Amino acid sequence: MPTRLDRFLPPTPLARRLSAQSVLFATGEGAFLTGSAVFFTQIVGLSAAQVGLGLTVGGLASFCCSIPAGKLADRLGPKRLWGLSAFTMAALYLVWPFIGGFATFLVLVVLLEVVQNAGWSGRGAYTIDIFPREERVRTSAFVRAALNIGFTIGALIGGLALASDSDTVIRAVPWLTACVLLANGVMITRLPDAPHDKPTAEDVVPVEKAVQGSALRNRGFVLLNVCDGILGTNQVLLNIVIPLWLVQETDAPHVLLAWLFGTNTVLAVLLQVPAARGVDSVSSSLRAARISGAFFVLSCLIVLVTHDTLGWTTILLVWLGHVTVTGAELFQSAGHWGFLSELSDPDRRGEYQGAAQLGSILGNVWAPALFTYLAMEWGTTGWLLIAAIIVVGVLGMGPSSRAAERYLARVHADAAA
Repeated sequence: MPTRLDRFLPPTPLARRLSAQSVLFATGEGAFLTGSAVFFTQIVGLSAAQVGLGLTVGGLASFCCSIPAGKLADRLGPKRLWGLSAFTMAALYLVWPFIGGFATFLVLVVLLEVVQNAGWSGRGAYTIDIFPREERVRTSAFVRAALNIGFTIGALIGGLALASDSDTVIRAVPWLTACVLLANGVMITRLPDAPHDKPTAEDVVPVEKAVQGSALRNRGFVLLNVCDGILGTNQVLLNIVIPLWLVQETDAPHVLLAWLFGTNTVLAVLLQVPAARGVDSVSSSLRAARISGAFFVLSCLIVLVTHDTLGWTTILLVWLGHVTVTGAELFQSAGHWGFLSELSDPDRRGEYQGAAQLGSILGNVWAPALFTYLAMEWGTTGWLLIAAIIVVGVLGMGPSSRAAERYLARVHADAAA
């Protein structure tokens, strides 16, 4: 008989193994990311502008490699590419303490971004390939909650390293991350193969059919993920715009930032699985996207008034605005997994993963500058424009998802003929 604890655990042994792997991966990544700003400036000797430029170039490289990485996942097999990426990342982290200047920093950042992008494509394709349709979204929700737990543990480790105020300790953090990621790679190799990890002669797609069925030719799917990328800019609001607004435009104490991020982490762990419940079709994914958009718009409306409030009213409203944008995050993630599960070509899961990443990467390119400018310079009008952008993105998801369905039906009919 299932116990009360079982309700909070992934539903299958494989889902539990994936969740454990996610905790391990995020612990390693989180440990380095927490102290990365100090590592790059204090240990490597870079300026903040150089760090920002390097990360931007890395993001652009990741964008350009999304589709090729996805195709590689289809050719090698999703688990193979995922595992290869994990081992390569571990090796690259070993090199961090030896870089000495902007040029080597830039090379390593680009390599890491490209390799990590390939790993995410492999991991996403593996999750869709290995699980039955009815388990995919729920498993992804548990994995997302596990990632949040891992990043929290990693942040604590990174925080202890920073608290030591020792260059030697801070310099050793990338090596700790490398060891954790090496164990992560071993854990991935021990997972069972997905169906497309064992390609047969029948799986080889002729060149003309490969071009015809390319994910980029599925314009509905590409547009859907551009719209989903707009909705996914909730992370920009969460991590950049609201914190800057709190510091510069309100009378809320700066220590409130710690409570905001703490609340977000707790809610992401506890509520991601309930938010994903029932998302098992295109229509239910659209419903999740609309709920996400409603939370996003509500957050904008709440936060914009805090420019003129005082004391505890400001604190409560800013906190509530952060909670509502967390709701936008949870439902957007659920809808995103549902779309990928339902609208990916079974023969090109990796390629479709790469195409889906284009939208989220694009959102991370334009949204930070635009949203920050609108909120900080235009005030109430700016917040309303941000909300309007989100509404337009949500409205575009219905027609684009139906176009993606029609394209897949047409490709499959041509293949059958």
